[in-house]
Amino acid sequence: MTEPSPAAPVRFEILGPLRAWRADTELDLGPGKQRAVLAVLLLNANRPTPTARIVDAVWGDEPPENGVNVVQKYIAGLRRILEPGRSPRAPGQLLTLTEAGYTLVVPPGRLDAEVFTDHVTRARTAGRTADAAGYLRGALALWRGEPLAGLRGPYFDAARERLAEDRAAAVEERARIELDLGEHARLVPELSRLVAEFPVREELRYLLILALYRCGRQAEALAAYQSAREFLAEEFGVEPGERLRQLHLAILRSDRALAPYAEPPMPAPAPVAPAPPPPFIPAAPAAMAAVPRVWRPPPALRALAIAVPLLSFGFLTWAALAFFAARRRSRALGLASAGYFLLVAVFAFTMGTGSESAWDNVGMLALLLTMVGGTVHLAVLVLGTSARHQNAPPDLDTLRSLELRIRREQALTLLDHYPPIARELRIGRPDLSRVFNDGGLVDINGVPEHVLAALPGVTVPQAQQIVARRRVTGGFASVEDLITYGLLPVPVVRALSDVLIAVADDTPAAAPATEPTTDGLALPH
Repeated sequence: MTEPSPAAPVRFEILGPLRAWRADTELDLGPGKQRAVLAVLLLNANRPTPTARIVDAVWGDEPPENGVNVVQKYIAGLRRILEPGRSPRAPGQLLTLTEAGYTLVVPPGRLDAEVFTDHVTRARTAGRTADAAGYLRGALALWRGEPLAGLRGPYFDAARERLAEDRAAAVEERARIELDLGEHARLVPELSRLVAEFPVREELRYLLILALYRCGRQAEALAAYQSAREFLAEEFGVEPGERLRQLHLAILRSDRALAPYAEPPMPAPAPVAPAPPPPFIPAAPAAMAAVPRVWRPPPALRALAIAVPLLSFGFLTWAALAFFAARRRSRALGLASAGYFLLVAVFAFTMGTGSESAWDNVGMLALLLTMVGGTVHLAVLVLGTSARHQNAPPDLDTLRSLELRIRREQALTLLDHYPPIARELRIGRPDLSRVFNDGGLVDINGVPEHVLAALPGVTVPQAQQIVARRRVTGGFASVEDLITYGLLPVPVVRALSDVLIAVADDTPAAAPATEPTTDGLALPH
């Protein structure tokens, strides 16, 4: 086993001008050709590089007559710089020679390009989360300018282009993740600069337009699309890609799908410039006459039908749908009733095994589907029937408001009766990726500061005070604590009462620390 060198390890940088450091001291790498030889070895770090490849990369079409000897001279110069304590006749530790060529040994974490690649890999493993965005920010912070700046030739140009492509891909991925996390306001200036730096990358233009729209700057978003269209037409004679065109149409329609998932709809005063509702085109008399008469349940029965899944925890959803299927003679409703009955059977089977297993979660999910799906299904069914009976379209805003209230009630029921499942579904955490729609609930014990600041009537300083207080107290016992501690005015808390919740932390408290006393007893701090 080789004895470790007493000199500090060398750190290399190629994501900018070529540099080498020992501790905090930058090394003088010598003349330009010697630096170019080192760059070739760093681009092939920990792999043997044949002498012929080094000559071709450094000198291109004009190689020296004694290229092998010239490379040997520069290798000797690099060894004196990188291994100053090595005896002239001793074999190199960092720069070794084998039959396959010269190898520059670079330990992990000592070459910025490899650290960049490692951070990007970690980000992809972490998924579209805040941790992934952090890894990508760390990776992009390693860049100091044009990679391998000052080195010219086809070999270095190709390497530079590859590294720049990797950086642009990392920039796009970080912007996508942070846009999903609701940071569109902060991203707009940076994306504007990146579009100027990478004008032909349509993905960056797409992200800039979407960020502008989510900031409420619809006119600027449309102007950014027009700018992209003019640039592509003038430079390449082509129209924007399909994805950009679809985004443009969605903005013109004020498509709700463009809203960030981290900011679900919440009760708030009317916005300053609301998007106009879609126009209603009345049906022609002949078409209206063609609509079959549908049995309309009385108001009391409609309310009872909507409440059945909630009151029965999903066990009688199938019966309510079977009733409507029989009255309307609807095969589709009959099949839906059979589907909900099957979900109840799945729950009964999994709960009846008598042992805890992964099937318990399957059963609880099946029951949850009967509760949530059945309530929404019946609500849309009976309200839609009433609207059609009156020869008028259903009120979409009313239906959406009702759906949000129902989803909140279902989520609160889960919190009361099945807390572990509720926490697994991340109820009240719009800042996290999830598949369960809780109707826009916000957990004041869990959400970060920017989510609180986005609530109507809550300022940034107030959001900071709420986060600071819950760190000191370990969390709020109820939403009313926001009033008790003077963190929010009473009217604001009352206006947000439908969406604010306080989920208790189920993490067991740590035992109090103890310290010895003079008499040998341990007293708590």
